Amino acid sequence: MSDNEGRRDLRMPDDGEVFAEVTDMLGANRVTVRCADGVERTARIPGRMQKRVWIREDDLVIVDPWDWQDEKADIVHRYEQSEADQLRNEGHIQ
Repeated sequence: MSDNEGRRDLRMPDDGEVFAEVTDMLGANRVTVRCADGVERTARIPGRMQKRVWIREDDLVIVDPWDWQDEKADIVHRYEQSEADQLRNEGHIQ
């Protein structure tokens, strides 16, 4: 039995992307997220995710902050609960 049993390689944030936790559902495909860099942003759920990936409060996501408006971002990925637990256990997020 190895230490890596049950471990999966997970998508990590690319340059400019940050981990975030969904704190509030705003409607109209928008949510409030608390980012790992300490900033609270309004994030947009892109059309390609709207009907395929259900995002709820307390979900862990990766967001791509906008260059021209730092208080806004786009959601690029959502983690399953087991994936979020794995990231916390490995020390990637608090």
